[in-house]
Amino acid sequence: MPNPPPLTVAFVLASYTPNAPAGIERATAALAHGLRQLGHRALILTAAPIDTPDDTVTPLCSVGVTFPCDDDELRDAISTHGQDALLAAELCEIYREHRVDVAVYTDGLWGLGRAAPISRARTVLAMHVVGHDQDLEPALDRADLVIAPSPTVLDQAHDRGYNTGDWHLVPNGLLHDPAPPPDSRREALRRHGPIRILARLGPEKNVRALLDAGRLVCRTIEVIVGEAGFEATVGGQAAELDQCRYSAAHLTLATVHSGVDWDRVPSWLAQAAVVIVPSLQETFGLVALEAMSVGTPVVAFDVGNLPTLLGVGDGAGGVIVPRSWGEHGLWRAAEQLLADPVRYAHLSRAAYYRSRDYLPTTVAETFVKAVR
Repeated sequence: MPNPPPLTVAFVLASYTPNAPAGIERATAALAHGLRQLGHRALILTAAPIDTPDDTVTPLCSVGVTFPCDDDELRDAISTHGQDALLAAELCEIYREHRVDVAVYTDGLWGLGRAAPISRARTVLAMHVVGHDQDLEPALDRADLVIAPSPTVLDQAHDRGYNTGDWHLVPNGLLHDPAPPPDSRREALRRHGPIRILARLGPEKNVRALLDAGRLVCRTIEVIVGEAGFEATVGGQAAELDQCRYSAAHLTLATVHSGVDWDRVPSWLAQAAVVIVPSLQETFGLVALEAMSVGTPVVAFDVGNLPTLLGVGDGAGGVIVPRSWGEHGLWRAAEQLLADPVRYAHLSRAAYYRSRDYLPTTVAETFVKAVR
């Protein structure tokens, strides 16, 4: 039997920019990359300013917002004053021009799923997070297929009353996959390397509370926080950055940097002794996966998808801490791990091998099976 023809897949994400510090952006880029490696064509449609649009990134001109913006501003822009009709027409024209087979709306709101037009392309809603009902209900009505990155999302949607029985699991993937440091370097990092934290600027990432609890930590602490194209409230990310810097100023060995080129993130995570993920909610946990992919053990709360991603028992790629232990528990778990060379080496190897399940071609194959 002949192989089916390659697909042309368009991903719609209003806030997409290369190297964005947000999980949906990185997961979208990784899936698009995996599809291209398999011989398919993939393009990303964005309303954010792009310096050099090419055949992989296409601008959307009918959204009508400036970034960063909040949910209400984007929702109002695409649903009032006839803008939704203009946006639908622009999407249909792009799908026609590029002969798009599958249109993936990466969120009900930010992925413009609520504005998905009737077109020649099959409509897929990628539910990375369970958003507002006012966005999800119209997005689900327009979708031919729904995919989610983790059982956590399925459970959350089910608890909200949505029928998830025919939704498909398509996990997030790794955009970059550098080699981990050799064992000798990993051991040197265990003894003397910094503890590192990487997060998008958002209160649910919980970086400030972690820093407030780290006053007795004797290891160097390095933090990178990034600004996304979206925020809960206007100016919220700038305020969060100021609060993180204030908290770090009370620690002897802590630094906070803003801005990140995501091409460099894996190598930065690779040179950490431990990566702490202090998030209070994670529907997938890409930072944890990126750290695992370079053999750096992760310490995280038992929230969202993190226990499933890191695993438990002999095959675990890190340490899961009960949320009830608080941020002091994260620091204590990291220090105990760094004091145990045998356990540390075991978790480092297990982290790397667990990450192999999330290579971009593996995830892309799962996606193609779901949408064919």
